[in-house]
Amino acid sequence: MNKLTKKPLPLISQLETDDFFPDIFSNAQCIFSHLKPWQSISPIAGQELSRFKISDSDTIAQCVHHAYYAFLQFRNIPAPVRGQLVRHIGRLAREQKKQLATLITLESGKIYQEALGEVQEMIDVCDFAVGLSRQLHGLTIASERPDHRMMEQWHPLGVITIISAFNFPMAVWAWNAMLALVCGNTIIWKPARQTPLCALACQQLVNQALEQVSELKNLFNSLPLSTVIQGNREVVTQLVSDKRIALVSATGSCTMGAQVYQKVAARLGRCLLELGGNNAMIVTKSADLSLALRAIVFSAVGTSGQRCTTLRRVIVHHSIKDVLIKKLISAYDSITIGDPLDEANLLGPLISAQSYRKMQDAISTILSQGGQLIYGGERITNNSAEHILNQGYYVRPALVVASADLPLMQEETFAPVLYIVVYDTLEQAIEIHNNVRQGLSSAIFTENMREAELFLSARGSDCGIANVNIGTSGAEIGGAFGGEKETGGGRESGSDAWKNYMRRSTNTINYGCDLPLAQGITFADQSP
Repeated sequence: MNKLTKKPLPLISQLETDDFFPDIFSNAQCIFSHLKPWQSISPIAGQELSRFKISDSDTIAQCVHHAYYAFLQFRNIPAPVRGQLVRHIGRLAREQKKQLATLITLESGKIYQEALGEVQEMIDVCDFAVGLSRQLHGLTIASERPDHRMMEQWHPLGVITIISAFNFPMAVWAWNAMLALVCGNTIIWKPARQTPLCALACQQLVNQALEQVSELKNLFNSLPLSTVIQGNREVVTQLVSDKRIALVSATGSCTMGAQVYQKVAARLGRCLLELGGNNAMIVTKSADLSLALRAIVFSAVGTSGQRCTTLRRVIVHHSIKDVLIKKLISAYDSITIGDPLDEANLLGPLISAQSYRKMQDAISTILSQGGQLIYGGERITNNSAEHILNQGYYVRPALVVASADLPLMQEETFAPVLYIVVYDTLEQAIEIHNNVRQGLSSAIFTENMREAELFLSARGSDCGIANVNIGTSGAEIGGAFGGEKETGGGRESGSDAWKNYMRRSTNTINYGCDLPLAQGITFADQSP
């Protein structure tokens, strides 16, 4: 296995020492450990991108200690000043947008245009958080007692641990980190093992931004506001089990989320979970099929079917099933597959050989349960042994006709496999839609107002995201992002998701001379 000779990003190449990158990196320290080495591999052609070593538990515990001490100082900084730090992070991301996108593509395998979109999402979250830094508001509440005032305040929470997945190695961090920073918290980030360099690059942005804020530069020269810790499951277990971590925000599979939740719940800590999504779209007989077709293709094959919002199930009215399938096969035939750095390609590789095996296992299982593979599913290769298609796991996206009651329909297959299910009535379609364990993103395509409103009502989609005439993926940052059921119930990014990163304090102020009790309680006068 050859190592890439070209450094993927000048922003981080200077961090490499003796062929290794630091496994712990913050604005205050850069640590190279000496335990078991490991390497990250680009899914594009199976080449080595970077090498790391895993830190020992004592060093990680010290990182948590330092992050907590930094929090005790950072919580006193006015929120608008904290917002200035985030403003500079966003500015630097704009300046480095192309380089950051290239790094995302190299590590995650998503096509370059999607990577540019991810960096833009990070920039957008920074803009959102800057405005938020002047709007961290509570309520004034009417008191039942005379000469009393009630109000609520929101205070910084503590050390926030972020656990991110490979498919959005920068955006998900930004959703959490930018809000956490303006809310007055310090951060420890455990990135996915497939995308460690993306984390180092983001941390470099934080470090450079700190140099631009005079109120923070000297105070936090030796105190870590933001720390990246690379590593394995043991590192995650240690972090989520530490009582000094005020909130664990974890993005990944439902299995991973359940394990994290159990560890955090054992110490009565807080969790914010954004987990798997078995997302569906209902296509009604009144739908604009040309519009629906574009949404289906992007939602189903974007990021090679490796988004949590990827479309997994199309629930189509029986009267238009054959027409839609014909159009889907034609659209899938036009998808160019190959090197994601080549902008002519619309589909890159799966992240690993393991992902390819899981895709093949899922197809085999659904066929054994009665499903019918009508398109794709195979690995794409080339006659030349050195061709890039033979070095990574490039696949043709699959279309499978299946009935809604097949057991595998309950599972999220993290690959471009789309199940097509037929329905007769909208009530039946909604029942099929909701009859899975996950509840992240959903959509309906219809020109009928009543159908659209039913889908959005309490009797409709049970997901955290419900769309009309747009696909299941590509959410904007202004709305809260997250889902229900086994998706975890957490909300990140926009709306009032900032409240996850703060603690609420309810205050009552008596500005009178008497001491009336709530609920009209009275006692005999005991005054001296």
